[in-house]
Amino acid sequence: MNQENTIDYFLKTAWQTVANKYNFIATQYGFTQAAGYILINIHKEGTPVSQIANSTGVKTTSLSRVLNNLETLGFIYRETSDVDKRSVKVYLTELGKEKRRIAKDVVREFNEYLESQLPENEREQLVRTLAKINELASAYTPGLRLESLE
Repeated sequence: MNQENTIDYFLKTAWQTVANKYNFIATQYGFTQAAGYILINIHKEGTPVSQIANSTGVKTTSLSRVLNNLETLGFIYRETSDVDKRSVKVYLTELGKEKRRIAKDVVREFNEYLESQLPENEREQLVRTLAKINELASAYTPGLRLESLE
């Protein structure tokens, strides 16, 4: 099988191109694509770290590193719950709110560009196909037996 004929090859290369474009744009504003995505997922009333992890799909170790960086940059601050010391909420600073607005504007503009280049029927089909691939990938159980290497 030629890798360039696999569905996952096209998914990976398309996402990598999008992520690289977002990173290129984000660095012009002093943050990364991952940081922008996290900023977008922090709400006015604060957001628990666990909720940020769930909504962004970022692994805990990576999330901790990005949050530490965002805190160092002055974009966020964290508060521990008085009731449950294990619960930590993340809040945006004024600078963080500005960076979040920028991140949202970048995402909105990029998506408007993509939508303007794809006919509505192609866009709708793409969304349906990607949703189906997501469902199939979640449900997939490998059928191959992996023999131990001796």
